[in-house]
Amino acid sequence: MPEPVLADSVTKLGPDAAGAVLVTGSHGGVYAACLARRAGCRAAIFNDAGVGLDCAGIGGLDWLEAHAMAAAAIDHLSADIGNAAQMLARGTVSHANARARALGVRRGMPCAEAALLLAPAEIPQGPVEPLAESRRELEPEGAVRRLVLVDSAALVEPSDAGQVVVTGSHGALFGGDPKNALKVDAALALFNDAGGGAGTTRLPALQARGVAAATVAAASARIGDACSTWQDGVISACNEAAAALGGKPGMAARELVARALEKRR
Repeated sequence: MPEPVLADSVTKLGPDAAGAVLVTGSHGGVYAACLARRAGCRAAIFNDAGVGLDCAGIGGLDWLEAHAMAAAAIDHLSADIGNAAQMLARGTVSHANARARALGVRRGMPCAEAALLLAPAEIPQGPVEPLAESRRELEPEGAVRRLVLVDSAALVEPSDAGQVVVTGSHGALFGGDPKNALKVDAALALFNDAGGGAGTTRLPALQARGVAAATVAAASARIGDACSTWQDGVISACNEAAAALGGKPGMAARELVARALEKRR
């Protein structure tokens, strides 16, 4: 039986994902689920990212059920988000959609066992509905820089350097590579902490580049939704550069964003 394809981020899938069972370190939100479906995966296993506000960390499982794909999520306490190999080696299932349950996937099951059970799943067929806009740029009145809202950090563009970048992505440094922390040096970058633990490891990597960065608590904002990070999020952790802007745990994310938009550097 073929081995599952491992991907620390669902945004970096190659052609080998088509027809394979995917184990990805990405959260199980709708945006990530859509990428797995568009890649032609047979089935997918995500990290539940602490589940979070409105169960956004596993929202992609129901979305994939409606799009004919079996899917499950791994408990973020059993394996670090952003680390597919660790998920396969020691992760345990926390949630599964109906298609995955029909194949025998159950809560508490080792990830490796779940991946084997998903191997006979039928490859989904048919079109994939387009998602709502995943990237927005705003120029708030009186601001000295732009506010860039991206549901995935993969959508950051070179022109976003020096701007305030608010993402729906988790704050884990996937692949352990500091270059993956953010594509550009922003004035401020916000992420979701995916329940804590590894979910804040981008912050020191960005501090080393002089980039202010913070996370919002998964329970306060929908992971995968940049607007929720900005409007609903409550800061859970800051690096030193973000603290210098006045950031601190318990602060509303929109307040820290406002300070970064207005402060000249």
